[in-house]
This record gives sequence, structure tokens and C-alpha cells, in this order.
Amino acid sequence: MDVASPPRYRRFSSVRPGLVPRSTDELPPYTRRNTLAQPLVRREPTEHVYLLTEKNRPWVTLKLYSSAKSSKSLPTFFEKENINGSVEINADKGDSIQSITALVTGRIITGASVHDSSTFLSLSLPIWSKSTDIPRVPSPSEGASKSKLLGHCEWPLSIPLPRTVSVPNGTGGVETCRLPETFLERHTTASIQYDFAIVISRGKLRADSQIKTAFGYVPSSRPEAPSMLRQLAYQEGTALVGPQHDPEGWNTLRPIVARGMMYHSQLVEVQCNLSLARPSCYTRGAIIPCYLTLQASDGRLLDHFAAPSAIVVKLLRRLRYFSKPSHSRMDVAWHETVEEVSTAVWWPSASLSSTPTSRHLEGEIKLGKDLRPTTSAGHFSISYQVVLRPFDVPHFASENRSLLLSEPVEIATMHAKGPRPQAYSPPPYASNSRPTNEYYAPLSSGAL
Repeated sequence: MDVASPPRYRRFSSVRPGLVPRSTDELPPYTRRNTLAQPLVRREPTEHVYLLTEKNRPWVTLKLYSSAKSSKSLPTFFEKENINGSVEINADKGDSIQSITALVTGRIITGASVHDSSTFLSLSLPIWSKSTDIPRVPSPSEGASKSKLLGHCEWPLSIPLPRTVSVPNGTGGVETCRLPETFLERHTTASIQYDFAIVISRGKLRADSQIKTAFGYVPSSRPEAPSMLRQLAYQEGTALVGPQHDPEGWNTLRPIVARGMMYHSQLVEVQCNLSLARPSCYTRGAIIPCYLTLQASDGRLLDHFAAPSAIVVKLLRRLRYFSKPSHSRMDVAWHETVEEVSTAVWWPSASLSSTPTSRHLEGEIKLGKDLRPTTSAGHFSISYQVVLRPFDVPHFASENRSLLLSEPVEIATMHAKGPRPQAYSPPPYASNSRPTNEYYAPLSSGAL
């Protein structure tokens, strides 16, 4: 998938003082813009054609119609979409075909061995059978109406995919989960793969024939709507209201103290209050709004910690799976990888001014369009968390060398109902935003 396109930038100098409502009671009425003024044009489905040849001529033709952008891409189906297509068989002189079956499978693959795979989706649709006791898919072809195929035969297909599946939970029972998105990465052993196959059984004396393709699946998940004040900001293109005046729109995490030694000689402390936009589920391709308040008794120290380049807030992805599907959940060999997928950018708050003992910053974590959504499918899971790492301040050695703060979040595939989230991050600064560090005077006693 494509990388997220650059956001549209807004300059904060155009935001006039006094436009930020102080409470939800003061929310002015507004009219939703008519985004449906122009008729929506639905793109025609993309046709994918697969051939099975015999004696240098097409014998079986499989056509699938999907939401993929190109016929050269794998067929892609979204939640609530059917697998639509058709099967054509040329049996000009009659054939010993016993049955034709469509198979849809979904597997979690964790290695190269045949045992490193577990099936969570298995659908079988009888298309045609020599036996009249087995249901057939209706066909407009006369040659498909009897107990033996003759001539050119065609069957239309429309196979619904379930929204949820039941998978083993490792305790002897099963759990219901949303059908997971296709997952395949070059440097990751685990994958989630979907396959569509047409199996043609031709009796005991002849081998079965099969035409098969992998396909992509995309579930539909969306966040709840944000606060009314945030919706109003997105609607009108104004600055977001911070957690001080929109507490319903923010999840303010527990306060922490960044503590460490400056110049190996003096203990310094800065109190940090990190807030993330609520609800804590965000759409890939959009952004995670952030807000940070720093407090200390020394303004020069705050300038160092409030430099955008000094604040290290990351989005981490945790991929967890096991490689022995025949064992119980507690006995399996777990594999876990954690990687950084995005970094927050910061700028001074447009709604609150700094004071001698505080600094207020707004931030955003940009989410790539190709991020996989939060997934939990039995022994396979993808989860995300926003973390605050020690501040990257010159000549500062943090007392905590790992994480100062961690908060789980979810990634969805669709936008919440209402106005679309907007990116507000300004263009990168041309000069170094970190304050000069040639001289650092000792702090006054009692710094917080």
C-alpha cells in the first residue's frame, strides 16, 4: 500500500484569540457541510483472470471481480463484500469430471514446515456434481444441466465471507474474533494468508485439477466519534482545543517525573503530563493528536526539555504469535517482535501560552496508510502502544533508561463518523529548534 500522503498544513498565526470555547456548554451551533453535493461514482470492480490450459488451449477459466486497484494486483475483498466471479470449463467432447468445488481458506502461517500452519477459515461451495443429490450452482449453460458436462459450461459465483471466525483459545475452548486482515511482510516469519481455489475432481484414475490464487482481505473497523469540540475544530479548520478546556476529548495519562543528572553534577526534575486524543482508537493514514505539559521551577531547564527535538514519543507495534499450533497456549513457543512505526512531531501550543514554570506543546503521530489494524486471532496478535522515552537533552543522563510512560492504543481501518481528522503539524523548522547549550547555569534549589 502507498505511504500516507503529506498533510495539509495550517499556520497558527491565523487563529485569533478568543475563538477557543471554554467548555462544552459554550459550543456554538454549526451546520455540517454537504460533502455529498457531487454524486459519488463507484469504481467498477477489477477483473482478475486465471487460466488452466490443456493441450495448449484454455480448459478452465476463473474470473474474480474485486476492489483491487489493478488486475495485476491480488484480488482484494473488504468486509461485507462477496467473492464474486465465474468459472468456465470447456468440455467439448465430454469429460470424466465428477465434481467441481470452490474452496476458500484462511491460514496463520508461522514457518516453512507444513506443521507451522493453522486454518481459521474453511469454506466449501459445491458448484457442480455428477450426483444429483448434491446441490449445484445454477448455470445458464445447457451442457451443465445433466449428469455429464458437455461443451462450454459456465457458473456465476458469489460467496459471502463471514465477519467473524472461531479459533482455539489454548485452554480447550474457542473464542470468536474478527476475520483478520491479510498480513505478509518480508522480514517477518508469520503471515496471514487467504486462498481461493477451484478443485475439479476427475475420478479415481485421473488426478484432480486445481486453479488457485491468493487474495487480500480487509476488515472494517472504525473508532467512536471524537468529542464535539474536536469535531468542530476539524469541521471549521481551527486549532484543536487542549485537555484543559476539552477534558472529554483527551485521555490524560498519569503524571510522571523525568529525573536525571545534568552535566554529571546536578539532579534535575521535570514533571510531564502527556495526553492522547480520545477515543484511543485511530484510523490508519490519519494521525494521533498529542498534548504535553512540562513543569519545573527553572525556565531555562524547561526550554531544553520543551525543544521539539528533545521530546521522544513513539508508536510501537507488537507482533506476537506461536509456532506450535498442536500445543496448548501455555506450552507453545512464543515469538514476539516490537518495532517503532512512527514518531511524534511537536510545536508550541496555539491555545495556551508558556509561563515561567510551564510549557505547553501540541503534537501528532502520523499513521501510515499501510499500518495493519489491531488484531487478535487466537495465537496471533498485533497490538500498538504509544510510549514516552527519556528526553533527548544534551548533557542530560536520565535516571530511567527505558520507558517513562506507555499507553495501549488501537489502529482501525475506517474513519470515525463525522468530520475527517486533520493534520496540524507545521513544516519542519529550518534551524535547530534545540536551545543553545554552550552554557548551563546551576538550577535553583527545589526545582520540580
